[in-house]
Amino acid sequence: MGYTERPRRLVRPAVPGPGARPATAPARPAPGTVRGELYRPRPGQLLEAVARLDAGLDEQACRSLAEWIRERYTTEYGSVPLGLVARCHLGPPYVDHRLDLFHVILRHFAPAEPMPEPFSGARMLARSGGYAHVEVYEDGTVLPVLDDGTVVRP
Repeated sequence: MGYTERPRRLVRPAVPGPGARPATAPARPAPGTVRGELYRPRPGQLLEAVARLDAGLDEQACRSLAEWIRERYTTEYGSVPLGLVARCHLGPPYVDHRLDLFHVILRHFAPAEPMPEPFSGARMLARSGGYAHVEVYEDGTVLPVLDDGTVVRP
């Protein structure tokens, strides 16, 4: 049997077409991957602002405060939680509440009342009383925050 030479193929780098991402574009983090800056401690001023939302503020004051909180998260951590879950201090029949930072909805929940997804996963953490609040992100990430502002790594 003799050796038969096969034609060679030249492999060239692909020329990016219209709309292609440049090779140096940063990759998006995988869902559920938490960027390092989200683990930085929350300052006292931010913790106080979040706690004040449960103080029975009027609607306009609540909107202004939620806007300030959103801005802090954007500038300090690069991401805004979808919402926060915290223990409620209004008393019976309420045990916890959910704050949606985008629509500025503060809703209080009784013990038997179900909390909607994705917040239900944060509810037991908030009820434990061990955290100032629990941040819930759109990708399902749940970050408990201690009273001193330390973010607990899952």
